[in-house]
Amino acid sequence: MSSIVKNLVFLLLAFLSIAVAAYHLEDARKGVDTQTLNVGSTPATRYRLIGTDGPMVVVAHGFAGSRQLMQAYSLTLARAGYDVLAFDFEGHGRNPIPMSGDVTAIDGTTRLLVEETRRVIAAARELKQESTGITADIALLGHSMATDVLLRAAILEADAGSPVATMVGISMFSEAITQQVPPSLLIINGEWESRLRAPALAQLQLLDAQAQEGDTVSRDDVVRRVIAAPYVEHVSVLYSEVALQETRDWMDMTFERHSDGEVLRIGGWILLMLVGIVLLFKPLTHFLPVSPLVLTDVSTRMFWLATLLPAVVVPTIALLPAVEFLPVLVADYLMLHLALYGALQLLILRPMLSVSMSTVTVGAISLAVWGIAVFGVALDRYAASFLPTSGRLSIIGVLCLGAIVFMVADSVITHAGRGRLWRRVVARVALISSLGIAAAIDPERLIFLLLILPVLILFYLVHGLMGRWVAQRCGPLAAGIGLGLALAWAIGVSFPLFDVSI
Repeated sequence: MSSIVKNLVFLLLAFLSIAVAAYHLEDARKGVDTQTLNVGSTPATRYRLIGTDGPMVVVAHGFAGSRQLMQAYSLTLARAGYDVLAFDFEGHGRNPIPMSGDVTAIDGTTRLLVEETRRVIAAARELKQESTGITADIALLGHSMATDVLLRAAILEADAGSPVATMVGISMFSEAITQQVPPSLLIINGEWESRLRAPALAQLQLLDAQAQEGDTVSRDDVVRRVIAAPYVEHVSVLYSEVALQETRDWMDMTFERHSDGEVLRIGGWILLMLVGIVLLFKPLTHFLPVSPLVLTDVSTRMFWLATLLPAVVVPTIALLPAVEFLPVLVADYLMLHLALYGALQLLILRPMLSVSMSTVTVGAISLAVWGIAVFGVALDRYAASFLPTSGRLSIIGVLCLGAIVFMVADSVITHAGRGRLWRRVVARVALISSLGIAAAIDPERLIFLLLILPVLILFYLVHGLMGRWVAQRCGPLAAGIGLGLALAWAIGVSFPLFDVSI
């Protein structure tokens, strides 16, 4: 098959994937009125099916999440006639206010998030009263970190004489659950979330010692149900058809309603959309100029030295200047770690390269634009916040200092996308292990590095593939700069803002 035919096949598959996915994703929004608003400084989105005015549900995301990540639940409930208000916690998504306080203390960061949640609940009640003229019941739905925050907010609402009607906790963990509190609760965990399933069952058995997952238990005025959604984990549970159906059924039972039709299954369409965007980039790279550079393959001995030495040495060196100058959790350390890691690799390799800067510039810009603007805009609309607030732009700029150096070195050591698969895998595992070593040395300050690891893995799978295509045309420097810009952007927009001075 000629290269022209291959490119046409890629183009056809990519356009078809994007078109089919876009049709289904936009169809999921059909008839739903989506209104963006602010509750004080907290950005929120209201979802309502045109012509209906059902009960209000406040939806909250987990750590490093956003309103977009909860859209499967927000849209499913809105299409069932519920009035949904989803919001971004402080430090997350479009919220310009950073998180603050002691993250290890209930009276620290958690208290501030609870206060913010109660302001959103109050706004939801006001919105409902404006549209119906009555004070309506409120339901709460949250994922991961939000489950504890929502439960503590619900307790305070009840103490204030305005209890919420029910709560749904997805991937739930909270020490605030008792035999009586909350009085109405559905807990949904993924089948592969073993660490959360055991305590969830224990909370169900507070009402009935013989209860098992899948049971609905009532005792006095308390009703509780715990289920495990099959074949999903901490993130994919947000797109589980079983979890969505259970949530809608629980809301219907609570508010004595009946919802018809299937729940939304948008997870697969989001994946198809993003795969299509990646595939579309491959034939487009054939329009990039070809670098005259001939890169000498790194010897096996040099490869192991340049891979293992930085992985072991950098965690200790980077910990010495314990200066926090970026208002994003562990971002300052990560920038320094990546810069030192990449610089040490380049020092060891010292590649003798003759580079055409015009080729580098075109390749780097093409990769950065596609990985940030095209891929990122689709991600922001359908899956997760990817467009930064103005305050994050300077953070992204600082992160570039480390990310670009590291990604250039990574491109060189993997032979500009032409290296053996085992080498590419080992090089990436070495970085992840290096960050793990740093977190183990100083867990109190760097434990949040572990939460960056899934971002890095996804980045390598998606942007790394596109970078390989660019490297094969324009050389390692072009791919490294483009990937560095994209990596800095991905970390800068996805990780929570946190102001340690407040």
